[in-house]
Amino acid sequence: MRVLVVEDEPKMAGLLRRGLAEEGYAVDVAADGADGFAAAMSRSYDAVVLDVMLPELSGFEVCRRLRSSEVWVPVLMLTARAAVSDRIAGLDDGADDYLTKPFHLKELFARLRALTRRGPVPRPTQLTAGDLRVDPSSQRCWRGDVEVVLTAKEYALLEAFLRRPGAVLTREVLLEHCWDFAYESRSNVVDVHIRALRDKIDRRFGVRSLETVRGTGYRLRADGGRADAGQR
Repeated sequence: MRVLVVEDEPKMAGLLRRGLAEEGYAVDVAADGADGFAAAMSRSYDAVVLDVMLPELSGFEVCRRLRSSEVWVPVLMLTARAAVSDRIAGLDDGADDYLTKPFHLKELFARLRALTRRGPVPRPTQLTAGDLRVDPSSQRCWRGDVEVVLTAKEYALLEAFLRRPGAVLTREVLLEHCWDFAYESRSNVVDVHIRALRDKIDRRFGVRSLETVRGTGYRLRADGGRADAGQR
């Protein structure tokens, strides 16, 4: 198996190279993010061990670019940062696992074995309906080339619709998908958030994609919407 190590600290890079080689891996080493990204794009690897703090491109950016390029090689991120927010950022950018320095080499080997057994798993980079699209990994949304900033609940609603474009989703289904059990089905919380979502993805662009199905719920048009200045 061939592994790419992207690590700018020479001592750590050497330690990883020797340890992985002793475990039977073929190892390539890149000393900065730009070279690491280029290597991962030009050659097939069974896994990438990727430091976060790198010259040229950060590990976060390298991982984000790989996933945007539909390269699904398993990525194990390494960092000296122990903050939960950093671990979340790495995973949201497409990393498969996260290891905080200092670590034991045996743990790194075990995590790599788990990742390589799983292998690269193709994941959809985006969900779309016409020119409306979201990126599930980063929870970002666009209408055409314009990014639309959504709250967490607005995004959760939109993703639910985009996973079933053209289907009618009842208020109960949306509550179950996007809220916890503290909310009751008779609450108008869904309607309030749908109105806010419409303002951002439809009215702002003069289109109608999110339709009300009277007495039932809501539906997102599979074509992403049509020009309609008279939405309700």
